[in-house]
Amino acid sequence: MDRQASDVTIPPLGLGGVFARPDPGANVVVFAHGQRQRAVQPPQPLRLEALRRAGLGTLLFDLLLPEEAEDRRKVFDIPLLAHRLAQATEWLHSAHGAGGAVPVGYFGASTGAGAALLAAAEHPAAVRAVVSRGGRPDLAGVEALGRVRAPTLLIVGSLDPEVLALNREAAAQLGAEAEVRVVQGASHLFEEAGTLEAVVVHARDWFVPRIGRERGQP
Repeated sequence: MDRQASDVTIPPLGLGGVFARPDPGANVVVFAHGQRQRAVQPPQPLRLEALRRAGLGTLLFDLLLPEEAEDRRKVFDIPLLAHRLAQATEWLHSAHGAGGAVPVGYFGASTGAGAALLAAAEHPAAVRAVVSRGGRPDLAGVEALGRVRAPTLLIVGSLDPEVLALNREAAAQLGAEAEVRVVQGASHLFEEAGTLEAVVVHARDWFVPRIGRERGQP
């Protein structure tokens, strides 16, 4: 773990996470994944470090407890996951987190994208931008998508046609600025050479002007 990151526990359930702020003025991207993924597992460090270099803080935490992770009902319980994202955002705004109502962005993947958009719809003042990577925004539901006010970027691989179709349909239903970007040669998990790097660039360039501080970027 780098010197900027620290292990944290998010109440009330005691969800574990890793939180890093490059400096006290940094706003924060919260990672929302459909299964347990921690910053110590590749390829997460690539994404985290790219955002930190751009002046953004990062929070990666487990949406599910260890005993819940194998329960498919919990993995696809979008309201539950969205509620826990909201709890993590509340923690960020507390004295134990970032301390104050810092602008927050959500970076969702898989079912976590649906949860991120549902949470954004429920808490429009707290969430300034959303990025989805190979996600299922449709799982948020049509009604919630129409209430989203956060600018949303949907990144999908060209080799993932079913998810691409779902994302294009969801983009048309969103109540905010929305864009679909296709990474050529990428499958659902973006395991092909260079595809994850492309996702990182798209996500960084979406977040920085929307939740980054007003300053030149490196």
